[in-house]
Amino acid sequence: MTDAQLDVAREHETWHARSFGYSAANTRFLRGYVERLEELDVAPGSVDVIVSNCVINLSPDKEAVLRGCLRLLKPGGELYFSDVYADRRVPRVLREHAVLWGECLSGALYWNDFQNLARKVGFGDPRLVEDAPITVENAKLEEVVAPHRVKFFSATYRLFLIPELEPHCEDYGQAVVYRGTVPHCPAAFALDDHHEMETGKVFPVCGNTYRMLHDTRFQDHFDFIGSWEKHYGIYEGCGTTMPFRSGTKGAEGEGGGCC
Repeated sequence: MTDAQLDVAREHETWHARSFGYSAANTRFLRGYVERLEELDVAPGSVDVIVSNCVINLSPDKEAVLRGCLRLLKPGGELYFSDVYADRRVPRVLREHAVLWGECLSGALYWNDFQNLARKVGFGDPRLVEDAPITVENAKLEEVVAPHRVKFFSATYRLFLIPELEPHCEDYGQAVVYRGTVPHCPAAFALDDHHEMETGKVFPVCGNTYRMLHDTRFQDHFDFIGSWEKHYGIYEGCGTTMPFRSGTKGAEGEGGGCC
């Protein structure tokens, strides 16, 4: 961020405050590097939500960015951000293309590398909120990208600072009931792309989803059903299934000895 950008932001600060119903601005602008958030005048463990829009892909050290965000968040806090991802690891020749990097394309992480990196730094169970394909509209840039067959996507993720999140979605027989009280969401609340909870309806959830609602700022908007006393196995339909084919319905064959 440059001084000129900050000047523009401050110039319009009062206008934005009044547009959102505030009599005075309640914002503060800090200049720094996204990879060095620890240098900013922000106390560790003091932030409820960090929002970012298509910035992290521009950083050469994405792990440092995620670690810095984790350090600033309160327990139960959230990094809610949109960025660009690729369907495979972007080849070096594209990563070294200055224009493609500046266009927020060649700095994109392969989606699976991103999810593994998020878990590595401490953000368990990354949740995809929405996504859409990105097309390269510039003919000259398309000629550079096309031979490598890389597909790019815009995606929004939620990353929660909840240490108890498990590597996979586990079933504890739990459920939630949405109260309809999140602002602008009177009829339903969408946590991510596969959890949209209608107001007043019992909605079964895995243990991780339960924690994302119970251990965060969303707690007061839900009623919670169940406990952690009994485990029923993996939560079917939540991205992981039991790997043993003999345990599926209609499987042939009989049981045998060990090995």
